Amino acid sequence: MNGEYGVEAWLDEQLAKAGRQRTGDITQPRVRPWGAIWHAPTDQGDVWLKAPGRRTAFEVGLYEILQRAAPDHILEPIAADTDHGWLLLPDGGIPVREQLGEHDLIDTLEKVLPQYAQLQRALAPHVDAMLEAGVTDMRPNVMPQRFDEAFEAAERYVTDSGTEEDRVNLQAVKAKRAQYVDWCQRLQSAKVPASLDHNDLHLANVFMTNGQARFYDWGDAVVAHPFASMFIGLGMIGIMRGVKADSPDVTRARDAYLEPFTDLAPHKDLVEELETAVWVSKPARALVWERSIDGHESEFADAPYQTMCGLLRDSWIQLC
Repeated sequence: MNGEYGVEAWLDEQLAKAGRQRTGDITQPRVRPWGAIWHAPTDQGDVWLKAPGRRTAFEVGLYEILQRAAPDHILEPIAADTDHGWLLLPDGGIPVREQLGEHDLIDTLEKVLPQYAQLQRALAPHVDAMLEAGVTDMRPNVMPQRFDEAFEAAERYVTDSGTEEDRVNLQAVKAKRAQYVDWCQRLQSAKVPASLDHNDLHLANVFMTNGQARFYDWGDAVVAHPFASMFIGLGMIGIMRGVKADSPDVTRARDAYLEPFTDLAPHKDLVEELETAVWVSKPARALVWERSIDGHESEFADAPYQTMCGLLRDSWIQLC
C-alpha cells in the first residue's frame, strides 16, 4: 500500500484527525534509495510525509521515543504509522544552513550544539527502547565487529570499481584494526553513557525558532557514544573553513557542545573522549552509507570506502 493512492488516503485521514485540511495537490519532491518525501499544503501550513526506506524504517518508531524524551528538540509529528512506515511532520521553516551569513557558522554552532547535547542526555535512559525500535547498535563494545562489516562493504566497492591506489588504501585501513580495537576498549570505560547519534548532524538538518533548535531527519541515526555525532557536527567546520582540529573555531564549537556533559568528567577527559569517539565513529558512518544505498546504483557508491579511508587521515576532524 505504498502507492500514490495509499499515501494520499492516509495523509488526508491523518490531517482530518489533526483538524487540518489539505488545500492543494500532493507532490513528491524527493525519491532516494533511503526514502521518499511527499509535500502538501494545508490550511495550517505545509506538511511533509516521509516514507523511510527498507533499512531505515526504524525512524518512524524512533520519533515516538524522541517525542516522549525530548519534545522541544524535534519537529513534533502530526502522525506516525509504524505498520506502513509513514511519518507526517509539520514544516519546520528554513534550515539553519540556508540562513547562515559569511561569518555566522561558529556563532550558530555555539547555540545549536549544546542543545543537541541536551537532547542526547535526555535520550540516554532510553537506549534499550531505541534498540528495540530497530536503531542499529554502534556502541563501543560492538564496534570491532562493525569495523569488519564496514571493511567488507568498502572492499566490495573496491573489488567492483576500485583502482590499484584504492586497493593499497584499503590494506592500510585493514592494518589500522588493532589500533581501532584499542580506541573501542578505551571508550568502553567512558564516563559518558551511550545515547543517540544523529550521524548526519549538519545544519541543513536543524531548524531554529526564537533560539530553540529542532533536529530533523533521523534516518541515519544509530545508538553510540554520543560524542560520535561530532564526526559530522565538527567535521563540517573543517570542510567549510579548511581548519585543523586545534583551530579556535573548532575548539569554541567543541567546548560549547561539551559543556552539558561537564558534570560527568573533567574537561580534559571529555576532549580526549570526543576525539576517540570520532575515530571510532568512522566505520559506523560507512555502514550507515551502506544501508542507505541498500544495493541500489548510486552516486554515493564509493561512500563506505571513502569514509573508511578517514581512518588514514592525520586528524580525527577529517571526514574522509
